[in-house]
Amino acid sequence: MAPDRRKMIVEAATKSFSLFGYKATTMDQVARLANVGKGTIYTFFKNKEELFEEIISTLVKEMIAEAESVIESDLTFAENVHLALSRLLAFRSQHQLMIKLVQEEKEMGTIAVSEMLRHVEDEIIAYLREKMETAISKGAIPPRDIEITSFLLLKMYIALVSDWERNHEPLSSEQIAEIMKVFLLSGPAN
Repeated sequence: MAPDRRKMIVEAATKSFSLFGYKATTMDQVARLANVGKGTIYTFFKNKEELFEEIISTLVKEMIAEAESVIESDLTFAENVHLALSRLLAFRSQHQLMIKLVQEEKEMGTIAVSEMLRHVEDEIIAYLREKMETAISKGAIPPRDIEITSFLLLKMYIALVSDWERNHEPLSSEQIAEIMKVFLLSGPAN
């Protein structure tokens, strides 16, 4: 069976971006890691940016699948939001590529990385928005400005699980779930 060169290139690029970051990754490096000629990469991808977009797109799909895997029909919407966000943030903090990209954005401010991280955030917010629309239509939560609430849910969750812990005792999952529940029930109205 012939090797899937496209897959080998994507895996090699993912490895390179994870180890060296976006800025330091070159197409020559990717070609060496994939054990293909540099020209082979260009038969599949126009440039490094397109290759990076492919990898991030796949990563976002994996993140959403992770979130979906913890949703339970017998739990409340607030409990499921907590589980899904927790899984998304765990995935993000345990996935080597995400760790490297967050580090590169913070240390170097690489524009392409900032744009991709914003894309990941936008996808998570879109996912939350879709879940909120469903919950509102079922009467599980009161109607509200879905866009603002989705954004605030993500930012509030990040703040509670990471920022809060810099100067305070970590909150338990139950405490975070309760805060999210209160926010969802009395958060921004339309």
